[in-house]
Amino acid sequence: MPHECPVCHDRLEVTGLVCPSCQTRVEGRFVVNEFAALPPEQLEILRLFVKTRGNLKEMERILGVSYPTVRARFEGLLRSLGYETEAGGEEGRLDRAQVLERLEKGEISADEAAELLRALRRR
Repeated sequence: MPHECPVCHDRLEVTGLVCPSCQTRVEGRFVVNEFAALPPEQLEILRLFVKTRGNLKEMERILGVSYPTVRARFEGLLRSLGYETEAGGEEGRLDRAQVLERLEKGEISADEAAELLRALRRR
């Protein structure tokens, strides 16, 4: 579901629902939960987190990436949802060269790398 206006980039509101069987329409203003606005890759991390009952080591195995990468993706998900992550998390253990190396290897996404680099600048 799109969550951003393609013209002004403001947040879109859901104002209508329709039944695919009988075409009944319900109109109004509906509140969308925070999960609906997640990008597909973060929604997949959330689904996998639930599927593995929060076991990051199992997520590591399924995704075929390192534990720090799983942890970074999960921390990114938490930030997107507006939750605080532990201070001095992964960004406290990485330097700029390590972040760029992980990005080059495909272990983290460009968004994750950008977030880690921003965190490094804040230190």
